[in-house]
Amino acid sequence: MSPETNRAQDEAMDLLRRFGKAFNRADVEGILACVTEDFVWVEASGPSAPDGRIRRGAEEVRDALAERAEVVRDVRFSETDVHFALDSDPGRIIGTFRATGINIADDSAYDVRGVDIYTVRDGLIASKDSYWKRID
Repeated sequence: MSPETNRAQDEAMDLLRRFGKAFNRADVEGILACVTEDFVWVEASGPSAPDGRIRRGAEEVRDALAERAEVVRDVRFSETDVHFALDSDPGRIIGTFRATGINIADDSAYDVRGVDIYTVRDGLIASKDSYWKRID
């Protein structure tokens, strides 16, 4: 791997750590500091086939996090692992994780594994495409 690729991957890892910590704290401003102005978040579920729900830009990210706070609490992301799609392309990243929390409606716990596919552009996250296990 070239020194440039190594440096780019290190910078992307730092960005993802900051983004993940902000997500765990539900720190909207911290999250927004890690994403581009035209950030696209493809959520794991939603009303529109085949994508679920697509959020675009800061205000829609704020809305998504506010809606999540009404549905779940004590959300934690752990067991994270990061994989660069290609050694030569640090801008395409696959992250795996475990998510736990409490469903507010019935006070039940959830515990799922998921995958996020990120695109990094100009040192910021340009997109996050999320996939979660569905537990019946």
